[in-house]
Amino acid sequence: MKILLCVILILILLTLFAVWPNKRRDNLRAPFLGRNYAHRGFFGKDQRPPENSLPAFAAAAQNGYGIELDVQFTSDHRLVVFHDDTLDRMTPAKGFVHDMSWDDFSAQPLAGSAEHPPLFADMLRTVAEANPDTPLIVEIKSRSEYKQTYLEELCRATIAELKTYPGPYCIESFDPRVVGIVRHQAPGLLRGQLADSYQSYRKCGVSPVPAFVFSHCFGNFLGRPDFIAWCPDERNWAVKLCLALGAMPVMWTALPEHDTAKREQENDAVIFQWYAPKPKYK
Repeated sequence: MKILLCVILILILLTLFAVWPNKRRDNLRAPFLGRNYAHRGFFGKDQRPPENSLPAFAAAAQNGYGIELDVQFTSDHRLVVFHDDTLDRMTPAKGFVHDMSWDDFSAQPLAGSAEHPPLFADMLRTVAEANPDTPLIVEIKSRSEYKQTYLEELCRATIAELKTYPGPYCIESFDPRVVGIVRHQAPGLLRGQLADSYQSYRKCGVSPVPAFVFSHCFGNFLGRPDFIAWCPDERNWAVKLCLALGAMPVMWTALPEHDTAKREQENDAVIFQWYAPKPKYK
């Protein structure tokens, strides 16, 4: 019996070590609380203006919303704003963003429009001109095959660009390695762990063990995130534990068919798409 109790205690301690978030830093959280964040800018289902375009970002800022966006490298390590790993959905081109040069990438029309994917620097300048107080949630895109040195360079470039922005900003990622790198490169910066449900990871082809680890935030020991950005599904026990231990709850991505009032009540920040909520709800 004693051995069993010791094993249970060890498992509990290991679980707490794995999922424990950062200590509360209320001064860093304050600019982000009670805000709605336009996912990839303020755009409609008709992609006019298209997502992740400069007009979509300007519209979000002008309407008083915060903004959530994604950054990644082109093949020549230009830092660009683009959500998908590949160009297939949003442009006529095919293949991975990281395999295309900036010159070729920037020439691609977004969703058949006259707009083109922007540099992160141009996005920051556009938002600052529209509303310099706009809070930004910046997701650093990652893939399992990316090496540590590549991710370090990507994080370093993102943080360097953000230092030119006059408003509040924070960084998030689905990859715990990225959150860990941000923790070391910019410890004074608010950082967050994105997580999806176990079922969603499995549907995307992720094996059972990694799907469980990622969906239950077991990589938090790397980055000790300040907030957990969770999907519309019901929170699992590990996410609830993170929030009980002091993590700030953030929700992605709220859609018109969701109970948006409930989402706002349950979260300190809401990332939304395809509707027009109030910019602030607290």
